Amino acid sequence: MSDSDELGAVDQLLHRGEANPRTRSGIMALELLDVAPDWERYRTNFENASRKILRLRQKVVTPTLPTAPPRWVVDPDFNLDFHVRRVRVPEPGTLREVFDMAEVILQSPLDISRPLWSVTLIEGLADGRAAQLLHLSHAVSDGVGSVEMFSQIYDLERDPEPKPAPPMPIPTDLSANDLMREGINSLPGTIAGGVRDAVTGALGTVGKVISNPAAAVSGLLDYATSGNRVMRRAAEPSPLLRRRSLSSRSEAIDMLLSDLHRAAKAAGGSINDAYLAGVCGALRLYHEALGIPIDTLPMAVPVNLRSDADPSGGNRFAGVNLAAPIGTVDPATRIQEIRAQMIQRREESAIDMLGSIAPVLSLLPSAVLEAMTSSVIGSDVQASNVPVFQEDTFIAGAKVLRQYGLGPLPGIAIMVVLVSRSGYATVTARYDRASITKETLFARCLQAGFDEVLALAGEPSPRSAPASFSAAEASVGGTGDPATNGSVS
Repeated sequence: MSDSDELGAVDQLLHRGEANPRTRSGIMALELLDVAPDWERYRTNFENASRKILRLRQKVVTPTLPTAPPRWVVDPDFNLDFHVRRVRVPEPGTLREVFDMAEVILQSPLDISRPLWSVTLIEGLADGRAAQLLHLSHAVSDGVGSVEMFSQIYDLERDPEPKPAPPMPIPTDLSANDLMREGINSLPGTIAGGVRDAVTGALGTVGKVISNPAAAVSGLLDYATSGNRVMRRAAEPSPLLRRRSLSSRSEAIDMLLSDLHRAAKAAGGSINDAYLAGVCGALRLYHEALGIPIDTLPMAVPVNLRSDADPSGGNRFAGVNLAAPIGTVDPATRIQEIRAQMIQRREESAIDMLGSIAPVLSLLPSAVLEAMTSSVIGSDVQASNVPVFQEDTFIAGAKVLRQYGLGPLPGIAIMVVLVSRSGYATVTARYDRASITKETLFARCLQAGFDEVLALAGEPSPRSAPASFSAAEASVGGTGDPATNGSVS
């Protein structure tokens, strides 16, 4: 057994959250394909991938009593046809229909007795196109890790030379009781190791205190102060976004990555700064249109902590809390305000506070953990940035034209994901429909907020394009068919 076969503390928390629709952690990649791939070739692609990417064949075994950490094991009952699915929408299908299907899948629980993923091929889209919905539990990996994990399912050309099938992984017939007994048998060694580590750590701490007591005490105080800044809410919540439900919807826009980069550079910021400024602009316009302008709201931004030595599985990220400057009208100023906050938050010594306390949280009963989670959610919005592949990629002979990222809604109003792939940037905002009640207005504000930022790139002024809604809807007072796809060609 390798170390990566055991779920880390954060992974355990995310896995336990799958049982509750309010804490479910599914993430999804919605990919638009230029043609419908050959089904047998497509299915074989995932069969071979499941032999190389063990997580695709592994399920989680949780001990009957918590004597050992839950473990990933190769499922002896693995059935590829449960995970790889195929549907057809009435032609000509639209991207709006695909987003609606994605919501149904994301709102449905994954079967925790099986490997925690599925992929659905959707045929029948306009112009002979197709789409792919890759659904994954966050317990398997975070966004950056999943990109590395699934890189093997793509080709760099449409029709590469076929490769031999990898060997079949050896299944593991391990029950919850077996794992519990293993934990009991190894308990003496575990306790001894824990005591040894505790004593070694204590001796090291004592040595530091003796050699430099002022620095030791100062370091502890600094860490505690940093932890308070990391965990506390950065701004007061928006009165518009306070309600929660179990119903969600997503809207998405496309733009050229080079345009977003030029806009960011013009304002002295990064692509991530410009992206967050676009999100803030969209939220400002939405609040103003409903007559409730506010200056700031709490926004959480995941920061990647993954090193080259880390496995692709598991979660290695920390969240930083921003007072999102949605009241700042000038997009360049907004970028600078966001940049200053991000630099400060990234330098916090306690940035990985969640990782530090996760081992304790993972031992709490589910009811207690869920109550704590609902009471400590400190943000209205989360905004993730996931760079994918910069070159063209293909799957079973179909070219991936766009990728949209749909993230979970862990007690928040809106989850926004920026995906950069093959020269394009897409922004997908998935929201709680009890928080965002004016759907067409929000879609227009999403596009207009990013167009404010893109205008910084100079002449000719670039614009974003709607993906999940129509160009007619995007215009002020537009009443066009919401199922029409106006994506960048």
